[in-house]
Amino acid sequence: MNSLNKNPPFYSTGAPLKQAEAAMLMLHGRGATAESILSLASEFGQPAFAYLAPQASGYTWYPYTFLAPLAQNEPWLSSALAAVAAGLENLAASGITADRTILLGFSQGACLALEFAARNANRYSGRFGGLVGLSGGLIGPPGAPRDYPGSLEGSPVFLGCSDSDPHIPKERVLESEQVLIRLGGDVTTRLYPGLGHTVNQDEIDFVRSMMKRLIDKTSSGS
Repeated sequence: MNSLNKNPPFYSTGAPLKQAEAAMLMLHGRGATAESILSLASEFGQPAFAYLAPQASGYTWYPYTFLAPLAQNEPWLSSALAAVAAGLENLAASGITADRTILLGFSQGACLALEFAARNANRYSGRFGGLVGLSGGLIGPPGAPRDYPGSLEGSPVFLGCSDSDPHIPKERVLESEQVLIRLGGDVTTRLYPGLGHTVNQDEIDFVRSMMKRLIDKTSSGS
């Protein structure tokens, strides 16, 4: 059985935290590494960003599919959510608050990012600099209650996925979209015909534009 993700190591790239204007907290997928998700930083081309990524124990955040009953993925899921909170706390300690941080994940990491944001809409004064779920959706079995408290207060959200992903049902992406809209997120969803379980250039371009808007907003002081 997988070990818990207690005190995971964090890896970083990009601008030094004390000099960065904004940050991206990146969550890798099952079987992958922090270094692999950090490699996306070179695709984004945003030198004012610091990038931070935790490494899951055993290369997975929780042992079963994200569609399994929630109790089946405990206590690993709670431990993984705590790792995300630790990453945000690390950034805040360096002066980069949640409203200047984009939370991005791919696959299992995307599911974790979306679930964390939904569960913690109030914890960070409601607003994230951005939320990006690449090939992921909210965690839990069909019919799981989605009565999350709080509001995302207009946080920009991007959901990108294949319309026929072998791991992520299209229906869960669309359900996640509606839940995040209901929570007050400014949600853009793109389903790509026959993409497969990967990241495409359109997604890279969209995230890059989201990052640029955040830098522009931070620089203007608004």
